[in-house]
Amino acid sequence: MIKAGIIGATGYAGAELVRILMNHRETEIVWYGSHSHIDRKYAEVYGNMFRIVENVCRDDNLSELAQQADVIFTATPQGFLAGMLTEEILEKTKIVDLSADYRIKDVSVYEKWYGIEHKSPQFIGEAVYGLCEINREKITERTRLVANPGCYTTCSILTAYPLVREGLIDTDTLIIDAKSGTSGAGRGAKVQNLFCEVNENIKAYGVAGHRHTPEIEEQLGYAGNCNVTINFTPHLVPMNRGILVTEYAKLNKKADGTLPSYEEIKAVYDRYYDTEKFIRVLDKGICPETRWVEGSNYVDIGFVIDERTGRIIMMGALDNLVKGAAGQAVQNMNLLFGLKESEGLELVPCFP
Repeated sequence: MIKAGIIGATGYAGAELVRILMNHRETEIVWYGSHSHIDRKYAEVYGNMFRIVENVCRDDNLSELAQQADVIFTATPQGFLAGMLTEEILEKTKIVDLSADYRIKDVSVYEKWYGIEHKSPQFIGEAVYGLCEINREKITERTRLVANPGCYTTCSILTAYPLVREGLIDTDTLIIDAKSGTSGAGRGAKVQNLFCEVNENIKAYGVAGHRHTPEIEEQLGYAGNCNVTINFTPHLVPMNRGILVTEYAKLNKKADGTLPSYEEIKAVYDRYYDTEKFIRVLDKGICPETRWVEGSNYVDIGFVIDERTGRIIMMGALDNLVKGAAGQAVQNMNLLFGLKESEGLELVPCFP
């Protein structure tokens, strides 16, 4: 059995990790770390775990946990792991980090967008960006540190990746409009996340400056082997879970001056994703909806070609707490230990 520890187990992403790992046949959770609920029974924090989890919450002592766990999930704020990680810890255990501390390879970009000093830049180079469908071959049993992608970024990147990779769109024209449920903002008490503030309302935030922007640009830049600059605008919508992205870009014309057809674009998506367990490219005329991926590790992708404007509208949907966080982290863990990639993740979307 793989012994797993979770730091940040009482946040939304941490709780989703617990839910998934409780049904993972090869894993045992040995540490429920929580800065706010030390010595409190985990099932008192999350009543859905009554008579399922009997453990009490422990602290966030990474050094002690590294001696007990084969893998540590850190579902913590930006800067936590960067300030705690040492070579001694990495010599003893593997880490899947759900924060942004090791996602961006240029430390100056990280410090600019997140507004904090990176305390352990020496580990950035070895961290693997854990978007499994793109970097699967880099996530091996020799890997020590995985930077688990963010929820907005996972959906945004996977939706456009095949077309960027194949040079089918002009990346200088790429605009990403994204909408997320409130769980994406975390479990902390904030006035802007109160029911009366969120209900019957939708709002944009982080306009022209959201910190996931450079992560999307960096990864799509690798795909297209070019510099990518995008407009990324997130919105908060009054629902618990889910992310929907709508992406707009100008299609590059073929050698004969015509636009690629629907069938040609669909063939590209199928070539990249047909064998991917967790990516579903929808049939023509069907647009992704968050309700059809809720509670699952799936990403649904669809697209429409607007011949009038020469643009393509790409759409993607996922559950921000599963494929956008905990599910993807478990997917990475499975790869790290040579397990079946879908182990513990055969989650059928729940509706209603």
